[in-house]
Amino acid sequence: MKKNRGLTMLEVIVWVSVFTFVLGAIVISIIYFYRTNTYTLSQATAVSSGQRGLDNMMRVIREAAYASDGAYPIISMAEDQFSFYADVDSEPSIEKIRYFLQGTSLIEGIVEPSGDPPVYAGSETTSTIAEYIRNIAQATSTFTYYDKNGALMTDYSKIVDVRFVTVKLVIDVDTKNLPPELTLRSSAGMRNLVGY
Repeated sequence: MKKNRGLTMLEVIVWVSVFTFVLGAIVISIIYFYRTNTYTLSQATAVSSGQRGLDNMMRVIREAAYASDGAYPIISMAEDQFSFYADVDSEPSIEKIRYFLQGTSLIEGIVEPSGDPPVYAGSETTSTIAEYIRNIAQATSTFTYYDKNGALMTDYSKIVDVRFVTVKLVIDVDTKNLPPELTLRSSAGMRNLVGY
């Protein structure tokens, strides 16, 4: 009958060394993967977040409507800011909306009407809807406006002529690394102004 013998000290050292080497190789591979792909993963996350923010913004712009106090739907427009009235929460009242760039963030500001008759005197509640926006650094317009004939508008004081809005977001997590920035574009016709 064969006697069951345990591992010798040399065998234990060999097994522990092999296990440690394999485990170390796996850990180093994972660390290398994350270090080399951090930018790519961050860029993909920023683009995904920017696309969701852009889709939501276009939905709100399409719903631009006369304010609860009867004011015209568009308040003001500029290359990097757009203010208007729209219903964002499916309540009976219409909110005052402002989209604007602040540094490298695209911000949504909302003012709820209050009182009877309604007034928009409350404080603006802001939230970031996209980050790593490089439009200002690249001197690229975020908002472009078109009239009912499809002509590009350059006189931002003619708010009653706007019927169509295009938004362009240049997204880049790290401007010093490749690949270069990614540009997202979307547009929306203002449904409640189409017949005017």
